[in-house]
Amino acid sequence: MKNSTPLKLLLFGKNGQVGWELHRTLIVLGDLIAIDYPEVDFSRPEILHEIIRHIKPDIIINASAYTAVDRAEEEQELAYRVNTVAPRMMAEAAKMNQAVLIHFSTDYVYDGEKGAPYTEEDTPNPINVYGATKLEGDRAIQDLNGNYLILRTSWVYSLRRDSFVTKVLKWARTNSELRVVTDQIGSPTWARSLAETVALLIAKGGKDPIPMIAGRAGVYHLAGNGGTSRFEWAQAILENDLHKEEQTVQRMVATTSDEFPTPAKRPLYTALNCNRFERAFDLRLPDWKTSLLLAMGEIE
Repeated sequence: MKNSTPLKLLLFGKNGQVGWELHRTLIVLGDLIAIDYPEVDFSRPEILHEIIRHIKPDIIINASAYTAVDRAEEEQELAYRVNTVAPRMMAEAAKMNQAVLIHFSTDYVYDGEKGAPYTEEDTPNPINVYGATKLEGDRAIQDLNGNYLILRTSWVYSLRRDSFVTKVLKWARTNSELRVVTDQIGSPTWARSLAETVALLIAKGGKDPIPMIAGRAGVYHLAGNGGTSRFEWAQAILENDLHKEEQTVQRMVATTSDEFPTPAKRPLYTALNCNRFERAFDLRLPDWKTSLLLAMGEIE
């Protein structure tokens, strides 16, 4: 990319939790083209080469994914095409066009058996179809040896889209008792803080961030700082509810995942250690509690 021309960014998945926020944070960095279904059908990944060749972006940001964890157990082929084949096509096209690919992945590539925050050196071992297809996508990108960043995140939420936070707020207004699991541990990540950090990362490279990103290519964890259980997270959500007077819930009951059987097995411990990302880019997401306060409007 020539320094005299504006940075051209292509965002896939603009309508998702992270994509919605990225659309608003990346726009200040240059010429942003943001697309999603139905403009592009990620279940037909063969079309991605032509889209990228036509747009000729400097940086491709992929926030698209098949994220219906339970449904993926039945729709394995669709999950594979969106989570594995589509990222591979993006990585191929990025390499052919000398572009950078920034791709979002998931804590669900791990089996949750470690019992401590995962680092990038830990061996992935997904226990459901969603995690397996995301891991295959990660590896497809790595195998091409192009200029890429794979950002694995955890428990992403937004108040603008359906998420655990919005569900807890709704449940608290329609039930007298909430039963929430204590045996699932992760790193809650506010979609806006994730998007803002990626924008800051790109901005660090100045007018031509490609060499900076290419020199640090690899897999990174990027999630809310710290770990917590879904039960503790739900408690924090209710404590920081700006409209507590609307709550009908009178007590919360700690339970385990066995009480809520699902088609897809969930890893129990997927908190992420993000030190590698901080060392590489001098950036870190806030503590998950701080981000929750910001998300719920406590801090302007």
